[in-house]
Amino acid sequence: MTQKQMALLMEEIFKTIQKTRDAGQKEYARNHNNAFANFEKISDNLDIPREEVLLVYLLKHIDGICSHVKGNISQREDVRGRITDVIVYLCLLWGMVNQNKENRRL
Repeated sequence: MTQKQMALLMEEIFKTIQKTRDAGQKEYARNHNNAFANFEKISDNLDIPREEVLLVYLLKHIDGICSHVKGNISQREDVRGRITDVIVYLCLLWGMVNQNKENRRL
């Protein structure tokens, strides 16, 4: 793959990531004012930090990616969907880190 082809692919990937995040926000958070609402709801139910909730979801997809890399191509979901979800979760974690940092400044 050439550098130009990779750059075009990355543009396509980033669009897919944004669509996935938007769909997830509608489906799970159901709160336009709080991108982390779903994680916080489960965090309260389990009495664990929201970041740990996110990590569990993230690791589920990492496990599927590991399985794919080891040759298990026949999965319920195309591995690119799992990769997209991992990137979305990492972006959400980045947002949580930023919010935590801002809250410490207040």
